[in-house]
Amino acid sequence: MLMAKRGIVLSTTAALVAAVAVVGFQLANPNVNSSAAAFRNSPKEVVDEVWQIIDREYVDGTFNKVDWQQSRRKYIGRDYASQAEAYRAVREMLKTLDDPYTRFMDPEQFKSMQIDTSGELTGVGIQLGMDDATKKLTVVSPIEDSPASKAGILPKDVIVKIAGKSTEGMDINQAVALIRGPAGSKVMLTIRRGDRTFDVELARAKIELHAVKSEVRNEGVGKVGYIRLTQFNANAAADMRKAVQGQLDKNVSGFILDLRSNPGGLLYSSAEIARMFLDNATIVSTVDRKGENERLTANRQALTDKPLVVLVDGGSASASEILSGALQDNKRAVLVGTKTFGKGLVQQVHSLGDGSGLAVTIAKYYTPKGTDINRAGIKPDVVVELTEAQKEQLTKNRDSIGTIADPQYAKALEVLTTRVKNPRMPSASLN
Repeated sequence: MLMAKRGIVLSTTAALVAAVAVVGFQLANPNVNSSAAAFRNSPKEVVDEVWQIIDREYVDGTFNKVDWQQSRRKYIGRDYASQAEAYRAVREMLKTLDDPYTRFMDPEQFKSMQIDTSGELTGVGIQLGMDDATKKLTVVSPIEDSPASKAGILPKDVIVKIAGKSTEGMDINQAVALIRGPAGSKVMLTIRRGDRTFDVELARAKIELHAVKSEVRNEGVGKVGYIRLTQFNANAAADMRKAVQGQLDKNVSGFILDLRSNPGGLLYSSAEIARMFLDNATIVSTVDRKGENERLTANRQALTDKPLVVLVDGGSASASEILSGALQDNKRAVLVGTKTFGKGLVQQVHSLGDGSGLAVTIAKYYTPKGTDINRAGIKPDVVVELTEAQKEQLTKNRDSIGTIADPQYAKALEVLTTRVKNPRMPSASLN
């Protein structure tokens, strides 16, 4: 089933992909004539390869009301003196789709994107997105313990300049290329946060990505299992299973799952984690451009039915929204925090013939109740907004995140305590 493939990406950026589906594409059979062979080895091959993938798979069959056949004639009809020219043409062609998540990566960018199972990357640790309304380059979330996180970069910060260069009209790929660099080097970002604009110099570094952090805490209600999930990579489900089972072995009375600032990742990972808490229920459904519906369900293998509270915020995106939406719609958990990011699109990552890559939006996804959260996000059951002063305090003292000093966590603990004492209480009465 399509939705089970490891190359299916649910993230505001494909930079979290740990296992990329190689969907190869042959332009000719072994008996090609010399003319076809010359085309195959020319820079325009990648243009045709991208065009055909979009033609087969792109979620919008109208291609944003663009004549896609005419686009083929326009871009294949050109002569390209170099791969760089062909790459510029590909990006120009994709720009007509007006979809920041369908994007081309040159070989260096594609290589950088492919994070292996060790979970290590080099950079400043920012997950980027393009605000649909403003078309501004926006921080989805900083990666925990990264240079960006330690410098106080926050979700929804707008990146105005990179190394003094304006980001106006810049796409995500161009921004990533400017931000990326060797470990130890530095890059200056100009940030707009509300009415403030300021510069932040970040030192690039190797960043260890630990998707799951867990701890058993003795709270007023007894032992509580706190789990912070920072991304949905290839190892997240196995790490989550180990954490949940370990906490159950210590006889916790309930769980707090922290998905704040989790920008997403792999679809199968979010589904596997949902199955740890759901017994027999729909997790998510996707609809492609043909209207074909694929549905993922829980299969009676839940690890626990103990009370669960999930923390979310504006940096909880994609796979985070699938998991939180499934738990909310099935009344399995109470969501606490602020509205999520709002990305209801699925990408497939392709490896292209010359070593470059393409992430293409192939479907929309819906929560179990059929809600399309794209752009709208998911509203938590219990809304807890942080003041600017509280955000700044948590940024300065990151060790206080997920403790009683964290107002959203404190509320989650209060809600969990109520649920442990009154397990049949409906979520609506907890507002």
